[in-house]
Amino acid sequence: MSGHDTGETVKALYAGTLPPGQVAQAMMTAERLFPTRQVAIGPELRPLPEGPALPPLRMCCGGRTYDLVDYLALNRVTGLLILHQGGIRYEGYELGLQPMTRHASFSLAKSVCSTLIGCALQDRSLTSLDQKLGHWLAPLRGSAYADVSLRSLLAMRTGIAWDETYTRPDSDRRRFLEVQLTRRPGSLIRFMAGLAARPTGEQTFNYSTGETFLVGAVLEAVTGQPLANYLSDRLWQPLGMQSPATWWVESPDGAGMGGSGLSATLRDYGRFAQFVLEDGVINGRRVVPEHWFADATRTMPDKAPYGYQWWLPQSAHPRHAGAFMGMGIFGQRLYLKPKQNLAIVVLAARSKPSDSHVIPDEDFFGAVAEALAG
Repeated sequence: MSGHDTGETVKALYAGTLPPGQVAQAMMTAERLFPTRQVAIGPELRPLPEGPALPPLRMCCGGRTYDLVDYLALNRVTGLLILHQGGIRYEGYELGLQPMTRHASFSLAKSVCSTLIGCALQDRSLTSLDQKLGHWLAPLRGSAYADVSLRSLLAMRTGIAWDETYTRPDSDRRRFLEVQLTRRPGSLIRFMAGLAARPTGEQTFNYSTGETFLVGAVLEAVTGQPLANYLSDRLWQPLGMQSPATWWVESPDGAGMGGSGLSATLRDYGRFAQFVLEDGVINGRRVVPEHWFADATRTMPDKAPYGYQWWLPQSAHPRHAGAFMGMGIFGQRLYLKPKQNLAIVVLAARSKPSDSHVIPDEDFFGAVAEALAG
């Protein structure tokens, strides 16, 4: 595929105009859309033991009752992995996905990026979340981001204007994508440096993929490593992943794309999820600070359902108590409920970037949690 053809595919994907089969193909070949770095694996494979079969599921939505097959079919699920008490309760592959196929995660990468911030705090590459961005990133000095703290950036409460609308060509997210398509080193941080503060100045939650790109830029600055290398050193190798992952970069030798572009196998997403459920400890060794995930998923003063690059369930139903999620466009989901030692990984190829589900994911997650609690 030529650079022109790739660019047209990317634009159609984000615009929501690709036919269903091509969307599924794009999910499984996303590493061809932009330059990537490989996330290397180590010599040992971490097993995922089999558990008992998943009990039958029933979900009531909009006056109708659905089951597991309905969720897989109607929500265009390509891969589903359910881990409970460390064992596999369900594993399934659809729409051409295979166990060793890498699948795009889109904004699930944001939650991985947040976790790497925890790793950097633990290994003392990073000493504070309250340092200003201009301290680390020279291109941001003199910009609206210069005096923004890393903590505010992680929480996406910076006060900088941004429109994340994927399907509108003139949104900030699509303009960021157009710059990414140029594959020019340094172009994306220059784009971010040109953004202005919101007219109101309020620092409430405002979702921004560009801001997670800056989180990745901070990580590369403080660790002295590309994002993919740091992910390999801190997580991919010690966790015993089965396959190298890939992560988009701005250009062949450019910055890592912290906000998107990580592709991995279904089981390796599951291994990452289990690591989070185990509070960031690998073989008895703490890799992130104690209580890092609790801090990263606490409710903020503005009550928006977002912490440090993790989402909180919008439903107040008790079955979601203590749960949190990573979410990516086209239906990528990572549902974690530490109190129940439950992780659900959903990979999907939905028709539009956002809100193209039939069965709400939280209803499905709740049905799984209730079935396994019984």
